[in-house]
Amino acid sequence: MDSYRLPASTRIGHVHLKVANLPRALDFYCGLLGFELITTYGQDAAFISAGGYHHHIGLNTWYSKGAAPAPANSVGLFHTAILYPSRQDLARALQRLQQANYPITGASDHGVSEAIYLNDPDQNGVELYVDRPHDQWPRHADGSLHMYTRPLDMPSLMNELLP
Repeated sequence: MDSYRLPASTRIGHVHLKVANLPRALDFYCGLLGFELITTYGQDAAFISAGGYHHHIGLNTWYSKGAAPAPANSVGLFHTAILYPSRQDLARALQRLQQANYPITGASDHGVSEAIYLNDPDQNGVELYVDRPHDQWPRHADGSLHMYTRPLDMPSLMNELLP
């Protein structure tokens, strides 16, 4: 294999999810998480984003209308990760989930980031997270990243909402 590497500015632009019920998925992604509906494609697909981008997430029922969730122990997407611009924004998202009594499946400190995990109504995994500044990422003695999974300090996160 050659030594080609993607340019450092490369980004993953969007994810497209198969859902069983489009209005239910829109209630979750737009109503609860706060994405904006950009456009629909007939009655079977919708494109949503943050900040007016053409779409960060596509939702469709083309092959999945009324279908059961995929088995947890099968191949497929583990989760979609949604990067928040600040720790305070992540705290606001957590507050909305708590106010809606929406179940959270986990909350972790990974050293490089802090994350909250949940499932959408179709049991697609969703990670809401914020990166720490690069200069705060933990490193091993050889300079390589030291990522880990520790419990998220939820009280500290929620303190971001205090005046």
